[in-house]
Amino acid sequence: MSFLYWILLLSALALAAGGIVEQRRHFANLERVPHRVLVNGIRGKSSITRLCAGALRGGGLVTVAKTTGSAARFIHPDATEEPVYRKFGIANIIEQVGIVRRAAAYAPDALVVECMAVMPDLQEINQEKLIRSDIGVLCNVREDHLAEMGPTLDDVARSLSRSMPVGGVCVTAERERLPILRAEAAARGCRLVVADPESVTDEELGGFHWYTFKENVAIALEVAGLLGVDREAALRGMYAAPPDPGVLTVLNFRTPEGTSLRFANVFAANDPASTLMNIEQLLGAGAIRRPLHVLINCRPDRVERNVQMGRIVPDIAPDTVYLIGHPTKSARSGIPAAYGGEVVDLGGSARHPDEILDELIARVDEAGAPVSLVAIGNIHGQGELLLERLDRLPRDKDPADAAEDPV
Repeated sequence: MSFLYWILLLSALALAAGGIVEQRRHFANLERVPHRVLVNGIRGKSSITRLCAGALRGGGLVTVAKTTGSAARFIHPDATEEPVYRKFGIANIIEQVGIVRRAAAYAPDALVVECMAVMPDLQEINQEKLIRSDIGVLCNVREDHLAEMGPTLDDVARSLSRSMPVGGVCVTAERERLPILRAEAAARGCRLVVADPESVTDEELGGFHWYTFKENVAIALEVAGLLGVDREAALRGMYAAPPDPGVLTVLNFRTPEGTSLRFANVFAANDPASTLMNIEQLLGAGAIRRPLHVLINCRPDRVERNVQMGRIVPDIAPDTVYLIGHPTKSARSGIPAAYGGEVVDLGGSARHPDEILDELIARVDEAGAPVSLVAIGNIHGQGELLLERLDRLPRDKDPADAAEDPV
């Protein structure tokens, strides 16, 4: 019996020793990267990670980046990228150790990493043990992951603050909960830099060939400035940076009956505030127009989110709301009774996506005039299947519209 005890004890000691060696090796790799930027927040992390990396590249800094959002990517110093391999497709924050090791091999000036932790404790571990950033980004505080970080937005703000670098700098564009962020930064001896979206001109924003927000650009400019990159060089780098696969897009299709359909994929902005911001931006830019229709994709594990999407329908003021996924009744229950438009349930997850698209197109053709359709909610499930089939439609080649399409 004592023999087994010694075997277990020696095994435990060997594991502990191996862990210490691995941790020291990881910290050594971190030291080979002079500047580390950790991007946290609720919405736009992947886009901001890419913008920051592009801005630093524009200033001549050797920069490696890694995103986590719509599609996890490892971005090399020349801006080429590759998917992040995940065993069984499961994300785990320990993958950051391998990312740092790969980044250190380039002897870069900077590493920009998107935070992949949701639980408050893991956010702190991600910062203190895995990345040890000297510059943090806390882009915004929005209504998401309330079960893990909530229940209130004040709680979310405090949870996100756990990724602030102690003794470092944190850049934010958050306004409503700025007092909380200031207090959390002060407690960590962290200098809080507030990015001003209005410092980004419409002309500067117009240089992008995809849709982004002034808040995101302003944050990237602040990060670039902290590392000595001037504004003009940073903007050049951002313009050249490849966008995230989940970036806000608008595509023009033509139905079999010849009707022009502008389709806006707003699935990535799956909280109410971000969704409204995206739609307002697209309407303001003329990328979508009225008559406007909304499609809400529902997920069984995001019932509260389905309800929230229903609640914002009057703010969007669409002519028609289409419901797909499951349970569609959750989104329907959230739509206020005062909404005067039509609500169409296209059949939920039990219906074949081809049938859903056929009915959707038939209704669009019935209108006879060009229409815009905005997809909101969450992309997974019926949303992904519908996008695959929608992409089979011929693109609208109308030259009057072509100039307005994103590249």
